[in-house]
Amino acid sequence: MRTVTVLGSTGSIGCATLDLLGRAPGAFAVEALTGAGNVALLAEQAVAHRARLAVTARPDLYAELRERLAGTGIEAAAGPEAVAEAAARPADWTMGAIVGAAGLVPSLEVVRRGGTLALANKETLVAAGRLVMAEARRHGAAILPVDSEHSGLFQALRGERAEEVERLILTASGGAFRDWPLERLVHATVEEASTHPNWAMGQRITVDSASMFNKALEVIEAHELFGLPPDRIEVLIHPESLVHALVGFRDGGLIAHLGAPDMRHAIGFALYHPAREALPVERLDLAQVGRLTFREPDAARYPALGLARAAMEAGGLMGAAFNAAKEAALDAFLARTIRFTDMARVVEEALDRLSGAGALPSLCRSGDIPRLEDVLEADRLARETARELVAAMGEDA
Repeated sequence: MRTVTVLGSTGSIGCATLDLLGRAPGAFAVEALTGAGNVALLAEQAVAHRARLAVTARPDLYAELRERLAGTGIEAAAGPEAVAEAAARPADWTMGAIVGAAGLVPSLEVVRRGGTLALANKETLVAAGRLVMAEARRHGAAILPVDSEHSGLFQALRGERAEEVERLILTASGGAFRDWPLERLVHATVEEASTHPNWAMGQRITVDSASMFNKALEVIEAHELFGLPPDRIEVLIHPESLVHALVGFRDGGLIAHLGAPDMRHAIGFALYHPAREALPVERLDLAQVGRLTFREPDAARYPALGLARAAMEAGGLMGAAFNAAKEAALDAFLARTIRFTDMARVVEEALDRLSGAGALPSLCRSGDIPRLEDVLEADRLARETARELVAAMGEDA
């Protein structure tokens, strides 16, 4: 029986992971589950899956979690440090599905104990890719990508020689606004941005899909995971969301990964890797699908992609700053403080300030492996800068 920990069990990825675990009775034992504000669901999951430990990241909800678990024999804990401690506990396989930069420290804990990390938290590699990959090599940890695009690349690359790979292609649905007139985007509402045409996901990642910040993060993640330079990583708009990724080889051939838009495929592939087990996902009927379409992303509609490439070219801690500024800008949009189109402006201006003033280069030179404390400081500086820009926008309005 394999032991499993799910970091971020109450989110969409965590729930899908537990769905797969529940379909294989006797195959897995749950060591720990972690969540944040939804302690009712966290406690319900812990009881249903007989977890040894349940942790909420919010200390103020510890009493409620402990009360809900009273009499079950399940240990309760709270706070970011407790989440990291849960990640550090021995487990054969750990799902890293905490949303945002909060997933970095727990992911590092898994890697540093030499565990197998199924990584759905793209921010971990965006913010600290060189550090995380170096620690994985040092401790013999395995990182299995769970983003559908990166899982598709990983699968297409199985058995292939790295020197024969010419390019990686990530696909994107284009999000809620892919066919909107550009001039209408400035008036896009939170509700409109929170509706995805194909995938069922949480609100933050759905809005990031509409702005293409999600895909921008994935380009950086692919660069860190697979080691290809930024100019060999491409993005295509693919409205059907059935081709998740393609690998191009030096002989001109392409290998594509196709599948229904269901995250249980990527999760299940990581869960059973290196084997392939039967999964409860739709089987594609390509004759019924009929056609697959692709087009280049519009730089004016999706400025996030250009900002991500600039961050990669700058190197150093710019990935951490990019992600932190993006999260702060997204917070402001969800709070209705700024407009949809202001998010890219906030990120661009924050990165300009931090690179121009020399704040980030002084922490870590491009090409160096950063320390965790430097990554966290870059995150703090970028959030602070982005929030100052958002406040200034409010004053000018």
